[in-house]
Amino acid sequence: MFRSYIENYVNDLKTKNLYRNVGNRIDGPIANESEAICSGDANDHLNFSSNDYLGLSHNKDSIAAGYKAAVLYGSGSTGSRLLSGNAEIFEKFESQIARDKKFESSLIFNSGFIANSSVISSLCIPETIFIFDKLNHASMYERIDSAKTKLVRYKHLNYNELEDILKKCNSHKNKIIASETVFGMDGDIADVKVLAQLSQKYGALLFLDEAHATGLYGKNGYGISADFELDQSLTVVMGTFGKALSSSGAYVACSELMKKYLINRSKGFIYSTALSPFCMGVAMHNWNLLKTFKETRGRIIEFANNFRHNIGGLGYKAGGADTNIVPIIFDNINAMLDLNIKLLKNRILASAVRPPASPTSRIRFAVNATHSEENLNRVIEVLKK
Repeated sequence: MFRSYIENYVNDLKTKNLYRNVGNRIDGPIANESEAICSGDANDHLNFSSNDYLGLSHNKDSIAAGYKAAVLYGSGSTGSRLLSGNAEIFEKFESQIARDKKFESSLIFNSGFIANSSVISSLCIPETIFIFDKLNHASMYERIDSAKTKLVRYKHLNYNELEDILKKCNSHKNKIIASETVFGMDGDIADVKVLAQLSQKYGALLFLDEAHATGLYGKNGYGISADFELDQSLTVVMGTFGKALSSSGAYVACSELMKKYLINRSKGFIYSTALSPFCMGVAMHNWNLLKTFKETRGRIIEFANNFRHNIGGLGYKAGGADTNIVPIIFDNINAMLDLNIKLLKNRILASAVRPPASPTSRIRFAVNATHSEENLNRVIEVLKK
């Protein structure tokens, strides 16, 4: 019975061109960490698929910081934070994140997915309504308990609709607005100021996902939320270490009371072996570097906006604005797959994304610190063919 179901499921995906596999194997950089080149399938590829936004994944000082932490605390954490795994480096890093994000406290999780799903699951209490931007990441939806709570979605970035929903849900004792700040598949930016105002006006908790914002946006690269004085009693902010910080893990910045609650309620925190000290050493080192990347951040966004403009000039639908994420959006999945094959034949690696990871098919380019104008122009020349 199970085998038949699984076979039918896989075959149906293949028929609809929705089947995904672990392809485009990347063996590492060809020359050095400053180049946007990776090796895969025995050829050099120009890599626009990576979330290594600041190009730190092969930074020697970052790796050395990880090694130093591993020597000091061990290669593994040996247990959960509530048992044997609470090394000093976790508490130091949490204090620094809270200070830089202008929050009372923070708590480290093993990944952005775990942080989102665990925190939201912990907030699934009776008489609660979650109000989501329709394009929120799948991790936010993962642990919604429909038996206890209600989920309503508003059109992407449509804050008039969001307010209409808030006006109509007074019967719910607890209201939670959830949104990404930089949308990872669409490359656009939420209006955090408006979200915070609506949170205050209607007494709703505001949950912000800064996975793609951490490192590139906001004051010193600490995320867009760092540009605002947010009410800590009504705000929780998640950010990751696995993208611009080139490590693994995530943080949740919150009030001290919320941290105490999550430590005792969040299953993803309670029952997970803590992150490797090596990963913590890398993440903390790279976090300390963020304030030095101001010019780099500006150049990345400038390059991405020019790239977006040039793609649009060729007749493609280029999504996003003022971010390093540039998707070419398609209504037809086969047209997207054809372009992906064309790019690969020209040794250009971008992310071919299809439903359910995004509402429509797209080729997602992530412009990062290692890319040059020559790299971007090479893509444009291929798109012209």
